[in-house]
Amino acid sequence: MNTENLFGLKWPDRRPVAVSLTFDVDAEAGFLGDSPTFARRLTSLSEGRFSVKRGVPRILELLGRHGIKGSFFVPGHTVEQHPGLIDQLLQQGHEVGHHGHMHLRSDKVSEQQQVEEMERGLAALIKAGAPKPAGYRSSSWELTPETFDLVIKHGFKYDSSCMGDDRPYIETCNGQSILELPVHWSLDDWPMFGWSIDNGGNFTHPRTLTDVWLAEYESARRDGRHTTFTMHPEVIGRAARFEQLERFVERLVSDGDVWFARLDEVARHVGPHLEKAR
Repeated sequence: MNTENLFGLKWPDRRPVAVSLTFDVDAEAGFLGDSPTFARRLTSLSEGRFSVKRGVPRILELLGRHGIKGSFFVPGHTVEQHPGLIDQLLQQGHEVGHHGHMHLRSDKVSEQQQVEEMERGLAALIKAGAPKPAGYRSSSWELTPETFDLVIKHGFKYDSSCMGDDRPYIETCNGQSILELPVHWSLDDWPMFGWSIDNGGNFTHPRTLTDVWLAEYESARRDGRHTTFTMHPEVIGRAARFEQLERFVERLVSDGDVWFARLDEVARHVGPHLEKAR
């Protein structure tokens, strides 16, 4: 088994693979950030609210059952609408990352709106008692040069929005750089299950998630690399889908040698090594 991944880097306790389970708690902001008309669409908003009411508790119970710590990216609007959420995440030892404020796509708004998304999201997290977040994840995984500059300006230790490698790497823009803990659509629950009455979407068989993600995990295990899986509580929190997540997690736990790591832990582990190797 290969226990070295990138530039000879070993995972803690010589474990052969590192996995991060991450969750974007968009809630109502996922709709309102798409269009202010959703303020009148009570059914859609209720679907967003399901994220915190049912999805997050199911996720926290599963992670707690197996002693796994995850990374939760929470928009400022979600923080404000759901008092107590941040305390709950922190008390159980999970990472809280920055995910904008109203979940606005940076490529669809002005430079000033991008500044407001960054600053209002940070302010909401701090007011709720979260430590300054180490990581940033852009809404819908779309970064502009302006938002990239803001990520650097505000001193984030890593970004988790880009797809330039399937291992941790250094992302650069206009002469600036940051540690990237990459993502991909195939490792996200939304392309499999996301659906709306406006744009349609997908109703993939729930077993697809387990099949696809186990294939990626087994590949990462052979390579000795780190992989990030991304979920949305309003999506993965639906019972039949959640059962597949449980099966996926239980399979990884049964292997007995996976490093389940928060993204900030991965950043601390790989960041200095990657900078040295540049």
